[in-house]
Amino acid sequence: MNRRDFLLLSSAGALDLALCSCSKLSPLNAQELGADDKYSIVILGDTHFDTEPASVYHSNYNEKIEWLNKVQRAEFARNGEMWRERCPRLLRRAAELVDKKTRMIFQMGDLVQGDCGKGEVHQKMLEDVMNHFKAELGGLPFVSVVGNHDIRGVDAEKVYHEYMPKRISQELGLTIPKTTFYFNIGDDVYLFVDFNKPDDEVLENALRETEGARHTFLVTHGPAFPCDGGSCRWFLYGGNNERNNTARRHFRKEFARRNTICLCGHTHRTDLLDWYGDGGRITQMTMNSVWSKDELANYELIAEKPEEYGKFALGREEVKDHEKALFDEYRPGVKIYKSSKAAGSYKMTVTKRHVQVDFYGGDSQKITQTFKLR
Repeated sequence: MNRRDFLLLSSAGALDLALCSCSKLSPLNAQELGADDKYSIVILGDTHFDTEPASVYHSNYNEKIEWLNKVQRAEFARNGEMWRERCPRLLRRAAELVDKKTRMIFQMGDLVQGDCGKGEVHQKMLEDVMNHFKAELGGLPFVSVVGNHDIRGVDAEKVYHEYMPKRISQELGLTIPKTTFYFNIGDDVYLFVDFNKPDDEVLENALRETEGARHTFLVTHGPAFPCDGGSCRWFLYGGNNERNNTARRHFRKEFARRNTICLCGHTHRTDLLDWYGDGGRITQMTMNSVWSKDELANYELIAEKPEEYGKFALGREEVKDHEKALFDEYRPGVKIYKSSKAAGSYKMTVTKRHVQVDFYGGDSQKITQTFKLR
């Protein structure tokens, strides 16, 4: 499909999504975007939805490994405290960012904490957060990409794969059968990829069917680039084996050819990374809504130079040779790298020539930082 064919189909609201039985996404029709073709998306990073007391969702939790039990129960306490008052304020502020040009709400995975110990409770957690966020955010289509916590716990993966595609189908007015899927907003394509188990066939088909898109957005919980942190291999196709290395380099080349913008979460940071290689460009914006401490409302840089990419991952005592080689592979192409632990909400504005993200730290009424992605 060439660019002319893509534009004709998308402007008519009839882009064939291949994996979807419904081919028309009428609320997102390019003809409805206005003469300037401008729209916005309000975005939340990781949210780790939970509540107090921990027994509401975690009474069946029964981790046998002592150190892991301690770590995860500390996460329950963190989540309960931040969802008591701080995160509801963040969510209300995100709702205020919606205007007449806003088409959707995105969430970057780890929507919930998980660790429920029982499938029925995990489904209740998913239903509770979807209903709560929908009520707070004004009823716009709410679309979440799957994170590792979203499938963590007894029967959690099974429940998520049964429940969430159906729920997202309702949000989009499309039939979404899997956790890797894609759709268009006007002339732009959004590829939602399950980084836990990426579906190569769906992703290949998406890239083929949407050739000629104005902007290509990759939405994935785990970043497209090695994580500059503890588990640097926890990124899209990041496993250290031949299969992942082959797929990683193949799709990296495809994404670079399309000058893709990656929207992601996972690291609990607000980061911008701009990379040139494989004959093109990939720009990655990492987003975080885990407002676990008051001071995380402040945008303070912990890295601000391209040559600093990898300093946190490689600063560990237990760093491996294959991890060093991984960052050596990517670092020469990094032109911008800015990293902060800040948490808040985000508003992405998309036009023909520009893509911009405004970050609102905590529940700030003013823009904390602006990132120009295109």
